[in-house]
Amino acid sequence: MESSKTKLKYTAKDFASKCPVKWCPGCGDFAVLAQMQRTFANMGIPHEKFAVISGIGCSSRLPYYLNTYGFHTIHGRAPAVASGVKLANPALSVWVVTGDGDALSIGGNHALHTIRRNIGLKIILLNNRIYALTKGQASPTTKMGVITKSSPSGTIDYPFTPLRFAIGLDCTFVARVLDTDMTMMGHVFEAAAKHQGTAFVEIFQRCLAFTNIEFDHFKDKDKRDDIMICVEHGKPLVFGKNKDKGIAIKDYKPEIIKFQHGKIPSEVVIYDETNTELAYLLSGFFYPDMPVPVGILKNVEKPSYEELLKNKEDEAGDINLKEILEGPGVWEMN
Repeated sequence: MESSKTKLKYTAKDFASKCPVKWCPGCGDFAVLAQMQRTFANMGIPHEKFAVISGIGCSSRLPYYLNTYGFHTIHGRAPAVASGVKLANPALSVWVVTGDGDALSIGGNHALHTIRRNIGLKIILLNNRIYALTKGQASPTTKMGVITKSSPSGTIDYPFTPLRFAIGLDCTFVARVLDTDMTMMGHVFEAAAKHQGTAFVEIFQRCLAFTNIEFDHFKDKDKRDDIMICVEHGKPLVFGKNKDKGIAIKDYKPEIIKFQHGKIPSEVVIYDETNTELAYLLSGFFYPDMPVPVGILKNVEKPSYEELLKNKEDEAGDINLKEILEGPGVWEMN
């Protein structure tokens, strides 16, 4: 019998189900699926210790393609169902796979309360800035002015910023990655897997059918280094193709400063992933005014909801339900 501390050896193929994968060729969902399989294998724990919960959307098919427990729920309710799974069996590694519409529109209230409670879920939000499964309507993250099936003259809604939403709710782990950056995605997924509270990961994911060019500027080798900044704990906020630009904060406002390669000025901020205020500031960076941050923006520890619940149950001890129902303060209606 394997010791509970023994790390088992698996490969990504061990976590691939026999269901045929049905997404459009070239969809970013394939990359997310592949990296989740690798991450699960690297964790060295058996299949039955995982549960993957999804809502509605293209990305929500993902549980079918993983050789783990899974539940394809209804629109927006994946965090609520996943919360029940985690509280019923805290030993499970519970992952939520959702999209920008599923999580931030009809499911916004469920996502909000899951995050504020710090339930130990890994929420993977694939953001393609469109309702793809229902054929191209504007979603909560669609940028202003974009023409869609539901906004033929261009949307006039101010878009949601998922990272700002999560950090504003004091989420304990918040990150963003690109669907094409498998190395960073692997690093972020493994860090999220180890995190004890809620982990919220936004993935910029292109939809070939409806947002084919949405994130192209991040994937252009000649431009991406100048419009994107990789944040790393303990390292300066430096970016640019020649690593000659950095972020400084002056009079409480961020600004870009330029310098000679290799000579980083002291004004350049050293990133601290435990600094909530700094994470919130960076979550509002948008191109072309500021570089778009990717990586782990926030990673702090505080007691998870399931830990607090267990403590309360231990404090309460054995409860006599009959005494509660018939005890002082009970009154009858005639």
